[in-house]
Amino acid sequence: MTMRTRTLGTTGPQVSALGLGCMGMSGMYGETDRAESIATIHAALEAGVTLLDTGDFYGMGHNELLISEALRTAPAALRENALLSVKFGALRDPDGAWSGFDGRPGAVKNFAAYSLQRLGVDHIDVYRPSRLDPQVPIEETVGAIAELVEKGWVRHIGLSEVGADTIRRAAATAPIADLQIEYSLISRGPEREILPTLRELGISVTAYGVLSRGLISGHLTADQRLAANDFRAHSPRFQGENLQHNLTLVEALRKIAEQKGVTVAQIAIAWVLSRGDDIVPLVGARTRERLGEALGALDVTLDAADLDAIEDAVPADAAAGQRYAAPLMAMLDSER
Repeated sequence: MTMRTRTLGTTGPQVSALGLGCMGMSGMYGETDRAESIATIHAALEAGVTLLDTGDFYGMGHNELLISEALRTAPAALRENALLSVKFGALRDPDGAWSGFDGRPGAVKNFAAYSLQRLGVDHIDVYRPSRLDPQVPIEETVGAIAELVEKGWVRHIGLSEVGADTIRRAAATAPIADLQIEYSLISRGPEREILPTLRELGISVTAYGVLSRGLISGHLTADQRLAANDFRAHSPRFQGENLQHNLTLVEALRKIAEQKGVTVAQIAIAWVLSRGDDIVPLVGARTRERLGEALGALDVTLDAADLDAIEDAVPADAAAGQRYAAPLMAMLDSER
């Protein structure tokens, strides 16, 4: 198959129409398989996926080291095609707890130095603060990344989970390629103000959580037990009556998928792809099997009738429960 491409903003790189989000390969969803993770990254590169997304705080550096190993052991031609998107700034304790964000210019450069070393690369393709540091003006954080761009350590500047006002201020400081934000059939908040602002400014979206962390993948069941170290075990959408309600939405979506001869995951990903050429979905596949299913979404065409049926089955704001627990929601500039 020939991988379609999309461009991140008016100033950013050309990337594959689907990107691979690597967070889940470092324990956020329970136990992981290192060999299968590396094989999945290799399979993604072989399929033409060029955009690999990570964060320096995923597994406290584990994810960057994993990607480094995968790139080092991949064929040279595939390794050279890989584009790395890296988030920074989230602070964690040794036990894995979250303890805030640091967007100070000196910290930005420090984080970048460590990421370059762990990844084993001489530059980062898109570098972005994971969240807004409420103590540091976004102009200072973006300005520090711009200095890294000038020196060749970073190619492009991205943002993550910030609102329209912050986006405007950041874009007035330096060119912004994309905003990374959760966007899916059941997480449509960006449509209200953020997406119109991005389009006005010529900034793209890299959409994570397109399957809502497996909730609308079609593979999750109501009786499935989540490990204590699985992020979803503490997520409101996966709890009690919320989960029961949300799985009824999945079953409504399954009927549409079956009529088209595709899977629930494929139709959910295809819906995000249909929202505009300025949106690049990140799929969080941790295995080659799930990656193959996700890539199949590229062959799914949704016509107007399909989109109407999907809208009827899963209306905007139909999901029960917030996408994060309350303390984490409070950290999102995009939700203010």
